[in-house]
Amino acid sequence: MPKPVPAVRAQDLLVGYGGAPVCAPVTFTLQPGRALALVGANGAGKSTVLRAVIGLLEPVKGRLEVFGSEVDEREIGFRTQVSSVLDDDAYFPSLSVAEHLYLVARGHGVRDAWDRVDELLEEFGLTEHARALPVALSSGQRRRLLLAAGFARPRSLLVLDEPEQRLDRRMHA
Repeated sequence: MPKPVPAVRAQDLLVGYGGAPVCAPVTFTLQPGRALALVGANGAGKSTVLRAVIGLLEPVKGRLEVFGSEVDEREIGFRTQVSSVLDDDAYFPSLSVAEHLYLVARGHGVRDAWDRVDELLEEFGLTEHARALPVALSSGQRRRLLLAAGFARPRSLLVLDEPEQRLDRRMHA
């Protein structure tokens, strides 16, 4: 039986900005269906590694593959497989919480998008805020909105950067 293609494979991966590395090279393999946590001190380069994995940043050196292919954020095949929630507040300010989740779900081909929205609102404790605009939410509620959006679409790889940031204890995994 053939070995499954790793979800992510990094070999001597060096990441940074403007060709200047921000951390030592990293090597890891993440198999499909498994979880991997990058841990380290603030400023150690964890978020920068994740930005490379999702294609927002080219590696300075080394090899990086997602599902057996080099990372290319411009490729539709890559974008349909990878969903991410980073540490920035990337939301649609003029859409309600429910509309935001619907746009993400429907934009990624979820057929029963409103049903999915209802599930996510419940799961992330946002049902009572479904009609609110993101600017009216607390920072923790906005974080839950962003996490819900990451789960709203089909994906083979979900990349989360500090997913518990700004969340109440009851929302921690």
